Amino acid sequence: MQKTESFTFHVPGLDELAEVLQAGLKSNYAEVQVSVIECPDLTQKPFGFPVKGICGKARIADVGGVPYLVPLARLDKIYNISTVAKEIELPGAYLLGAGAVSHRTLGINAELIFSVLAESEHKAAVNGSYIAQISPTDGGCLLEKYSDKYSDCDFGLLSNLYASEGKPGKVIQVSASRRTGKENFVSCMRKSLERHYGNKPVGMGGTFIIQEGKAKIHIMPPEFSTCPLETDEDVNSWLKFYEMKAPLICQSVFVSRDPGFDLRVEHTHCFSHHGEGGHYHTDTTPETVQYVGYFHPAETLYRIDRPKQTHMVGRD
Repeated sequence: MQKTESFTFHVPGLDELAEVLQAGLKSNYAEVQVSVIECPDLTQKPFGFPVKGICGKARIADVGGVPYLVPLARLDKIYNISTVAKEIELPGAYLLGAGAVSHRTLGINAELIFSVLAESEHKAAVNGSYIAQISPTDGGCLLEKYSDKYSDCDFGLLSNLYASEGKPGKVIQVSASRRTGKENFVSCMRKSLERHYGNKPVGMGGTFIIQEGKAKIHIMPPEFSTCPLETDEDVNSWLKFYEMKAPLICQSVFVSRDPGFDLRVEHTHCFSHHGEGGHYHTDTTPETVQYVGYFHPAETLYRIDRPKQTHMVGRD
């Protein structure tokens, strides 16, 4: 594992965060309800996580980064989720979030939707993650449960992870429907926090469901680009975009403001039980979209293997 840096987040109380998010989301959605509740049992449908909650010693890990993907992929950048859990001082953690698969394991490139209970001293890891790849048969989405084909907990290039002890507890429930503004669900929450807390960065993670409507989703091609991807236009031409239908279960990590660690300030991947998933951009049906999510603030940021040479291309 490469160099790890850490930073202590500003951690407001849950009631205060709920008020800030309620006020911010109202500018972007016709109907908004934010409240503090007991975390629902996330082992149940539609989640199916290996833990009941997202509480306990919450932290965020930003591993690797987009500069390891573009302009040209660094195929040597392979990481392990259980090693990351130890590196963030929470062995046996439950981690959710968004990243890329290990090319070494799959032989191709694909989106990884994290839901992993890392190994602990007495228990093996439980990998409930999903892979979204471009189907080699019809060019559609091929969504598979990771453990149906692979036994490791590796990933490649980059990831944005929210980690906790996976315990039940109080969380912030965010419900929003009928989008009236231009921001996506995650950007709206993140920017609401940034406006309110300014130079006191707040980190959050959790899971949300797009219950109604459709969403703009991308999947990376199975082959890495051999031509350098130098601009956002290059990247978007390389990616394959889809419109996918609800319900979509989304694993999301966001930080209100980068405190100087070259972070990807928001990153969300989704899966479903109807064969669709990938990297969430926004909903495409503002009149009918409905979101409900469960989030918790993180105490600490861990920046692992920060790229020495960086850029801002491909971070949407």
